[in-house]
Amino acid sequence: MTAVPIHIEVLYALPDVQSLIQVQVTEGATVEAAIRASGVLESFPEIDLATNKVGVFSKLVKLNERVRDKDRVEIYRPLIADPKEVRRKRAEEGKVTKKGGGEAAPGPSAAVDKTEA
Repeated sequence: MTAVPIHIEVLYALPDVQSLIQVQVTEGATVEAAIRASGVLESFPEIDLATNKVGVFSKLVKLNERVRDKDRVEIYRPLIADPKEVRRKRAEEGKVTKKGGGEAAPGPSAAVDKTEA
């Protein structure tokens, strides 16, 4: 039986550089095999497949998942900060800004005298 070649892309992005590598693997190849065949691990030695998460078209997958023709395999960098912590800090800063916004502008008095003379 002849191995059928399939074409996929392997993507790895840094803040200032994006690497999109087209690679041909045989049908039935795994995500890990596709990543290794692309040569991206040699170009970016900081990638550690034991810790970096991977996905196909923005959906997390395991390294032993099989790739299909025209898949885009993505290697994700670890998060620098916890998203929950960042949102919490941003919300706290917003509260300080609202509280320290200055004095209220003078306007009509809330107390109204409705007595007739």
